[in-house]
Amino acid sequence: MSIFTSSDEKLRITLLVLPDSSMMSLASALDTMRAANRIAGRVLFDWQIATLNGRNARLTCDLLIEPDIVFDDNSSGDVLIVIASFNQQHHAGPAHLKLIKRVALNFSAVGGIEAGSWILARAGLLQNRSATTHWEDLEEFATHFPDVDLKPDRFVIDGKVFTTGGASPTFDFMLYLIRIRYGYPLAIEVSSAFIYDGVHSATDTQPLVSLGMLENNEPRVAAAIHVMERHIDEPIAMRSIAREVDISIRMLEYLFRQTLNMSPAAYYRRLRLQTARRLVVDTRLRLQEIAIRTGFNSLSSFSRLFKNYYQQSPGDCRRQAQAVT
Repeated sequence: MSIFTSSDEKLRITLLVLPDSSMMSLASALDTMRAANRIAGRVLFDWQIATLNGRNARLTCDLLIEPDIVFDDNSSGDVLIVIASFNQQHHAGPAHLKLIKRVALNFSAVGGIEAGSWILARAGLLQNRSATTHWEDLEEFATHFPDVDLKPDRFVIDGKVFTTGGASPTFDFMLYLIRIRYGYPLAIEVSSAFIYDGVHSATDTQPLVSLGMLENNEPRVAAAIHVMERHIDEPIAMRSIAREVDISIRMLEYLFRQTLNMSPAAYYRRLRLQTARRLVVDTRLRLQEIAIRTGFNSLSSFSRLFKNYYQQSPGDCRRQAQAVT
């Protein structure tokens, strides 16, 4: 029976946590279940935390997560959720992937949170399925797994397999699961316990920049930023951005300085450099390719602007990140 059908029965959940995972992603899955149990006054979710080697998993915030079990061929339950973030390729080798693929058969549903979708794809569990991953990795993921129907959605459910784009989308997914399985009133109460509006649907596109209250406070600036997001690799002129937002260049300049205390051109350059830094740190792309993907005319121009902004060259930034991990 699908976990996405109305039922009073509890769900047995195994959370497979890889090192370098995000605490927020783990908490978005774990704490929503805890709140649901507390509010319902009974056990709706019965979970256990597992690691691939049975040892503590150190998260990106440096917190150690102690597992309840070692993940092995005896692992079983209703839902297996794989949580991963940075360095997933280092923490899950070929033998681990084969194990995950075998053990997935012992569960009614399998999910990947954030880079957990990479683990599922590498294990062959997303072949010819729809899926998502964190927005920073969408392009790279699509290159690695052309047989996956990749979507930029907050979360995607395809049969017994689900994937989410990160911490906040995982919260949205868990609320959806609670609503579908245990009813709308409980989902509302869980959402309210965290003072979370829960206004997102599964198919909402993951934003490159989370603008929050800016969308309401100054929607013209937010709209301009969305235009910039769509043109990271091929930057467009300020007059084109102003035209799309239906304001003058002078008004565009005024609004950015009033709201963000910088010119729109400076913000645009900062947005491209921040995107470039993520690619430098989190991928193995050549620096020339990163320069092209973030709209810089040459590697030398990219390197100069990157160093001026981050006080270190792209190469040094990558080496430093690799040394830390």
